[in-house]
Amino acid sequence: MPDPLNPLIIQSDGSILLEVFNNKFEKARNELSKFAELVKSPEYIYTYKISPLSLWNAASSGLALNEILLTLENFSKFDIPENVLTDIKLIYERFGMVEIHKNPDDINSLFLVVKNDECDLEINANKNLKKFLTNRLSRGKYLINLLDRGSLKIAFLNYNIPVYDIAGYADGKSLEINLRTTAKSGLPFGLRDYQVNASESFYQSGSRYGGSGVVVLPCGAGKTIIGIDTMSKIKANTLILCTSVAAVHQWIREILDKTDLTEDDVGEYSGDKKVIKPVTICTYQILIYHREKDNLYPHFSLFQKNEWGLIIYDEVHLLPAPIFKITSEIQGTRRLGLTATLIREDGLEKDVFCLIGPKKFDMPWKVLEKQKWISNATCYEVKIPLPKDQLMEYLIADQKSKFNISSKNRYKLDVLKTLLKKHKDSSILVIGHFIDQIKDIAEKLNLPLITGKTTNSERDKVYEDFRNKKYKIIVVSKVANFSIDLPDASVLVQLSGTYGSRQEEAQRLGRILRPKENNVSYFYTLVTKESIEEQYAYKRQRFLTEQGYNYEISFWDKGEENE
Repeated sequence: MPDPLNPLIIQSDGSILLEVFNNKFEKARNELSKFAELVKSPEYIYTYKISPLSLWNAASSGLALNEILLTLENFSKFDIPENVLTDIKLIYERFGMVEIHKNPDDINSLFLVVKNDECDLEINANKNLKKFLTNRLSRGKYLINLLDRGSLKIAFLNYNIPVYDIAGYADGKSLEINLRTTAKSGLPFGLRDYQVNASESFYQSGSRYGGSGVVVLPCGAGKTIIGIDTMSKIKANTLILCTSVAAVHQWIREILDKTDLTEDDVGEYSGDKKVIKPVTICTYQILIYHREKDNLYPHFSLFQKNEWGLIIYDEVHLLPAPIFKITSEIQGTRRLGLTATLIREDGLEKDVFCLIGPKKFDMPWKVLEKQKWISNATCYEVKIPLPKDQLMEYLIADQKSKFNISSKNRYKLDVLKTLLKKHKDSSILVIGHFIDQIKDIAEKLNLPLITGKTTNSERDKVYEDFRNKKYKIIVVSKVANFSIDLPDASVLVQLSGTYGSRQEEAQRLGRILRPKENNVSYFYTLVTKESIEEQYAYKRQRFLTEQGYNYEISFWDKGEENE
């Protein structure tokens, strides 16, 4: 029954308002995040929306319709509009209405099964969907081409028809992989409860209901371990795709440390080396390299080599478009996506859903923080005035130039010095989007710098020296946004970012979330007040706000006083 003390207001247009200063706020937010998307997060009221994709991800992860409706009922302040309940039921029930099944008599074809007559009519009336139905076998059952498996799923989802793919997968070449109980480093090793649940949610005991999908967990929560555990379950040749050579090396270290595989079993395929082994770790960059004159991707052949039984896509939210294309063609291979956030600024989350698989496991960041599996992070936004001598330049500039001027505000160096002094005993990352800005700061403060032009061997050396406390502070470009294991980093100062990128903000916070001795971290973002950068900062913070992080606002005015 509705309760005026509840935190939710569900409106007839389908939007959901959540009161922040309500005793049930945190619990309601955690439940809502399972099937709704945060749209706006001002100080007092959050706005959510329920989208078809959010409902279908919920359905694929095992969340029942009645659980969704019960959440809305239990937390609603007023009666829920009937049209909203009807829409949720109709959208949710479309999941599983169309399925892809294995054809036991022909390895080159599959069955498409449509369980609803109205949906069957809808598909046949749409020329963009009917073209996939090459052969009608019986009522609601069609023979489809094996190679259409990926493109069919995308086409159908474009018309709000999610396809539940339970055709199963090829086994791949067998490879015995076992987890150690004591890591090679000598430390005890075992999976945490949520890691076990995430791995099993993907694997589904080896049944046709498992084998493709995405696991969403914050940085520092051990997504690599989930990937390794999945490998030990499937026991087949595995291809792992990463964002950088540093990430490749990190995967290799973890695999050799925590499984019984040897160096003879694990290969690196990157710009530096091209060694194919039963377990091969590769960069996205080398895969999407192509010759402009013929537009061919010479390294795509890697997908067809070695009879892969599993492909792991690390940081799957960054998947380049050419990798989507080849993934569409290899739907018969098990696929695991790992990410801290499924947000894509290009809106291609639906392609991840179709080609890699639906979201199989997710856990709120703050839940893991409370359980002490990730560091307790405090976020700050420091608002800084623009120097008076740059104000006129800013006012007459176009939008892009305004962003550049405000992002490179020279007072940020003074604020940075203050923060470095405040946290002088901590391991600190200073990160920025603009290369000239971070180069200038690294030179003025005599700090080591890593950019895209830093060689892989130099990067590895700087990261290793940082881990070993030789360096307490390093300056990095956006190359350090992803998959870098710097467990002792406890302070991050963000000088500038990529416009309003929510996923970048989340990834950067993730650099300091690995559990540590005192388990406390600090995330500072420096923003020019009353500027376009301030507007972008608000957009960047939305995802983290949804996860329960609040930005403490402070104002820095020393620069003005010194003029």
